[in-house]
Amino acid sequence: MNKILKNSWALFLGMAFIMLAHGYQGTLLGVRAVKEDFGISSTGFMFSGYFVGYFLGAKLIPILIHRVGHIRVFAAFASLASIVILLHSIFVNPISWFLLRLLTGLSMVSLYTIAESWLNDRSSNKNRGSVLSVYMIVLFGSMAIGMFFINFSRPENFQPFILVSLFLSLSLIPILLTKRKAPTFKKISSMSLKEVYNASPFGVVSALLCGVSHSAVFSLLAVYATSMNFSIFEISIVTFLLAISGAISQWPIGKLSDLLDRRLVIVYSTFGAALFAFLAILSSGQMYMPEGLATTKFWFYICIMFFSFCSLPMFALIFAHTNDFIAKEKFVAAGAGLQFAFGLGAMSGPFICSLFMDFIGSNGFFIFLIIFHSLIGCFGIYRMQVRETGDNPDSQFTPMPQTITPIGMELNPSTEPIEEPVQASDTNKV
Repeated sequence: MNKILKNSWALFLGMAFIMLAHGYQGTLLGVRAVKEDFGISSTGFMFSGYFVGYFLGAKLIPILIHRVGHIRVFAAFASLASIVILLHSIFVNPISWFLLRLLTGLSMVSLYTIAESWLNDRSSNKNRGSVLSVYMIVLFGSMAIGMFFINFSRPENFQPFILVSLFLSLSLIPILLTKRKAPTFKKISSMSLKEVYNASPFGVVSALLCGVSHSAVFSLLAVYATSMNFSIFEISIVTFLLAISGAISQWPIGKLSDLLDRRLVIVYSTFGAALFAFLAILSSGQMYMPEGLATTKFWFYICIMFFSFCSLPMFALIFAHTNDFIAKEKFVAAGAGLQFAFGLGAMSGPFICSLFMDFIGSNGFFIFLIIFHSLIGCFGIYRMQVRETGDNPDSQFTPMPQTITPIGMELNPSTEPIEEPVQASDTNKV
C-alpha cells in the first residue's frame, strides 16, 4: 500500500481536487437552480446534460488520447471544466446550464479515463485490488467532503463558482509536474449490447434502470432538500451521507453476493432501497407537522443513509452478476457494454425524475426512486424463475464507483492479467 501511494500520490492528489470540485458543484448547482426559480423539470433537463456529455465523451476521449497523449488531454479538459463552472455564474438559465453541464460531463469522463489508464499502468496482478480500493476512497471521500463547501458562501454569490474553478485548476499541478512517462493507451475490446444482453438479460436491463435512478439521485437530491426548506448546512449533511454510506456499503454487500445467489442479493438490496425511499417520505412528512408533533430530521438522515447503503453498490453487483455468465477474458468488454446501458439510462434519469417532482410534488423524487428500484427487483425475481444462477469461479464482486470507465474496470482483480509494471528508478517516480 505504501508503495502504491508513493508511486501514485500525484495522481491521487489530482483526482482528490477534481472530486472536491465535482461534489461541490453538483450540490451548488442544484441549490442555485431552486433559488433562481428554474422550475423542477427545467432543472432536471439541465442536469441531464452532464450525462449526455459523459456518454458522448466515453466514445470520443480514447481517440483524442491516441492522437495527443494523456497529459495534454488531461490538461485540456481540466482547464475546460474550470472555465465551464465560471460560465455558470455568468449565463444563469436552464438552456445555457444544460450546454455547460454537457461540457462538464465530457470533461469529467476524460479525466476519469486518463486517471484509470494511469492506475492500470502502475498496477500489477498483486496490487490492483488495493489500487482500486485507494482510488475509491479518494473519489468517494473527496466528493463527500466537497459537498460541505456549500457552506462556504451563499449559492447566489459568484465566490462558490470561483472556488470550484480553483479546485479544478489545482488538480493540474501534481499531474503536470509528474516525472513518470505517461502510459501507453490500450484499446479496450468490446462486446455489442446485444451480445451482453444474450449473456445476461438481467445485467443489461438492471444496468439501464440503475443508470436512470442513480443519475437522478446524485443530480436532484440537493434540489429535493432545497425545495423542502432544508438549510444549507442540512443539505450538505444529506449529500455527504449519501456519498459516504454508498462507499461503506460496497464491501459488506459485495462479500454477501459472493456467498449467495447474486441476483438474490440484488433483489433484496433494490427492494431495501425502495423501502427506505418510502420511509424517507414518511419521515419528511413528520418533520413539518404542527409543533409538538413534528420530529427532527434525524430519521430522514437515517433513511438516506440506508437508502444509499442498499442502492449505490448496485452497479458493481450487476457487473459481478454479468461476469457470472461470461468467460474471464470478456469481463472488461462486458463491463463496457454495461456502462453503455448505464449511460443510456443516466441521460434520461434527472429529467424523468423532475417530471415526477413537478406533477406529484417534492416527494415525487422518492416515488420515482421507489418505482425504478422496484422494477429492478421485479425483473430480477422473474429472471430467477427462468434461469439458474451461473457458477463461474473466475467471477467475484469488486467494489467500484459508478463513475468508473471501461479502462478502470481493468483494475478489477478478477479480469484478465496485465503485465507487471516496469520498475522505475527513484528519479522517475512521481
